[in-house]
Amino acid sequence: MNAPFKYGPPITLAEASRVMMAAEAEARRHDWPMAIAIVSSSGHLVMLHVLDDTQHGSVAVAQGKAETAVNFRRPSKVFEDAVREGGLGLRLLGMSNLLPLDGGLPLYHDGQVIGAIGVSGMQSTQDAQVAAAGASVVNDA
Repeated sequence: MNAPFKYGPPITLAEASRVMMAAEAEARRHDWPMAIAIVSSSGHLVMLHVLDDTQHGSVAVAQGKAETAVNFRRPSKVFEDAVREGGLGLRLLGMSNLLPLDGGLPLYHDGQVIGAIGVSGMQSTQDAQVAAAGASVVNDA
């Protein structure tokens, strides 16, 4: 496994807006009610959009996925997969600072983590699809 990216300067409001627009467009294209959270490289909330008819619980979940992705500098799906495998991966359920659900992705630029996006509202694979649409705007190839 490659070492995670280093932390960089926080995502700007302009960058976060572009990420949000792309993620929101993907959610609307499928008519998925979702909460979309973007946090900075320090883990602080930069932007939160809650689409119409999104369940209330998805707001905190979206933020938790974004915080997990930035705090551990990797997709939240890594932790979902570890829990699914069982065994030692189940230890993750005892941690209060991560959410082991797909839908959280780090945002990076020039080899540095500038923030993260977290999405919640549908199945975790659909949440991840919307997060990926947003992340594609800033993430280096």
